[in-house]
Amino acid sequence: MTDPVFDAWVYSLAADAVGVSHALVVLFVVGVQLAVLAGWVSGWRWTRNVVLRRTHLGAIAFITVIDGIGFLCPLTTWEYELRQRAGEGAYAGGFIQHWLERLLYYSWPGWVFTMVYLGFAAVVVVTYFYYPPRKRA
Repeated sequence: MTDPVFDAWVYSLAADAVGVSHALVVLFVVGVQLAVLAGWVSGWRWTRNVVLRRTHLGAIAFITVIDGIGFLCPLTTWEYELRQRAGEGAYAGGFIQHWLERLLYYSWPGWVFTMVYLGFAAVVVVTYFYYPPRKRA
């Protein structure tokens, strides 16, 4: 027989882990782009790593497509489900939207985030072609 309090704790802990993972994905996408731009200026060779750059491009492409077709990020959906199973309330909207609203105390419509994702994706694509990744010689 299962203990509902323990089950709720496990689901809550799992939801927190998904939330932290989600934050790390956001940090990866934004952080790598900042590092690539800095590497372009500074001549850091590691910022031209093919695997890093293709993974980064794929991540922002996935985020942009998912948002563009009106779906929530799978990590957001997973976290929602875990929070509901834990008996907690799930936040409304997407992960980034939720946390920016909490940090900035301002609510923006969903289309604003779509435009931000598209703009950021454009910067990533332009950077990818003007400062392309290179395989090691």
